Amino acid sequence: MKINKVAIVGMGALGLMYGEHIQNAGTTELCFIMDKERKARHLHDKYIINDVEKQFKLVSPEEGMPVDLIIVATKFGGLKDAMEEMAPFVGPDTIIFSVLNGITSEELMMARFGTKNILHCVVLGMDAVREGTILTYQHKGVVKIGAVAAENQAALTQVCEFFESIALPYSKEQDILHALWAKLLLNVGINQTCMIYETSYGGAFDNEEARTNMYAAMHEVIDVAKAEGVNLTEADFEGSVKVLKGLAYDGLPSMRQDGLAKRKTEVDLFAGTIVALGKKHNIPTPVNCFYYQRVKEMEAKY
Repeated sequence: MKINKVAIVGMGALGLMYGEHIQNAGTTELCFIMDKERKARHLHDKYIINDVEKQFKLVSPEEGMPVDLIIVATKFGGLKDAMEEMAPFVGPDTIIFSVLNGITSEELMMARFGTKNILHCVVLGMDAVREGTILTYQHKGVVKIGAVAAENQAALTQVCEFFESIALPYSKEQDILHALWAKLLLNVGINQTCMIYETSYGGAFDNEEARTNMYAAMHEVIDVAKAEGVNLTEADFEGSVKVLKGLAYDGLPSMRQDGLAKRKTEVDLFAGTIVALGKKHNIPTPVNCFYYQRVKEMEAKY
């Protein structure tokens, strides 16, 4: 089956970036799903994406008809509402994948829609930033996508063929769970450290206490991953550190940006996940416990 109708839930930086790419390809019918009230507010919005004006089709659940592919690009805190909004667009053959951070969105979507046609995905290397209706980016990064069950191999093939047809950079992963955990390893380290110590990528390495805690938090991820049957290794840790050291010194990860804007962060996806899994496997996670509590304290002061 060819993918002809695509819906995206979430008009943040990633949703808009992928929406623009799909729309520019001109081969696919695209829409953004949102509730009726939000649609009414934004129906005539125009977006400036890398200095080019764009407008997108918005649809509400009341207009729902099954589509071929749904891309979930909300924040984690909005996932529950997003699943309800997209439900009318999910048919027996609809393929779904999420570009959310963390390792839990797929489980939640499978609980809501069943395991068939839900793929695992992680995106790396993008630098899209949205401010109001303005989106800027230089790098779209790579969509790493895979299937953890044989029943989803056909859906994976369809999505890869779709990516090929629109020239979207992607990688078909043989071990997608390892890819998801490898990004979690990186996010748990740098996102939370920059948030806690109110610093940049470079500052996280310059501050000895921050750097020590960052490395310890990442090793807690490795311990928990192994207990979950995912073979994260010291090589993955070293690779993540190399990537982080190569980032712009004054650059800020998404959690630090959320903190500065006084938005709720993704700490539940990061430290929250590792602490919970640590308890499950009786593995100590003291640094992630500290990170979780400290971020919650910071959010409470907004």
